[in-house]
Amino acid sequence: MAAAEVRHPLFARMYERMAPAFEAKGSGAHRDEALAGLAGRVIEVGAGTGLNFAHYPDSVTEVIAVEPEPYLRDKAEKAGAGARVPVRVVDGVADRLPAEDASCDAGVASLVLCSVADQAAALAELHRVIRQGGELRFYEHIRSDSPGFARFQRAVDVVWPHLGGGCHASRATLDEIEAAGFTIEQARRFTFRPSAVTIPVSPHAIGIARRRA
Repeated sequence: MAAAEVRHPLFARMYERMAPAFEAKGSGAHRDEALAGLAGRVIEVGAGTGLNFAHYPDSVTEVIAVEPEPYLRDKAEKAGAGARVPVRVVDGVADRLPAEDASCDAGVASLVLCSVADQAAALAELHRVIRQGGELRFYEHIRSDSPGFARFQRAVDVVWPHLGGGCHASRATLDEIEAAGFTIEQARRFTFRPSAVTIPVSPHAIGIARRRA
């Protein structure tokens, strides 16, 4: 069954144009860090243009790359064809993942939990499809620990999702990961600001969470 259609044609093309510069300024290294040591069958939510594919280690046996936006999915399919690990790009949305219960060794959320329609539902689906004891690897921008900057992010969110393909600047993503039935085992918080445009989403975190029962 096809997923509900998600279209952000202007944002998708803007993202594709901006991504190479962001990768060169540090995002590529962040992907290496987030995916290091992964193994087995992996489901990636919101694969975008497939920027993660080149960073998966050889110990990954399959990547199920879920992407609902047609333009981005087409780019991901092309990237997947040249990846060194097996990649299957599929149409799907985060709150209805096309995978069986406990069928994946790990899940990957990379700069996507900011923009899913329902963050709790998306994380519940990741909990469902990842086996007990499996990992959720995350590389996300998050709400700031600074109360003043967090207020700024909440104010920006009045307009930010309309400009950024549904992206929210102020989501407390780490708290939501824990609430969804994962235990965060490690998380490195840092500031990443590859351009002035990204100031509202500069607080980031990379880490590993483990699925509880």
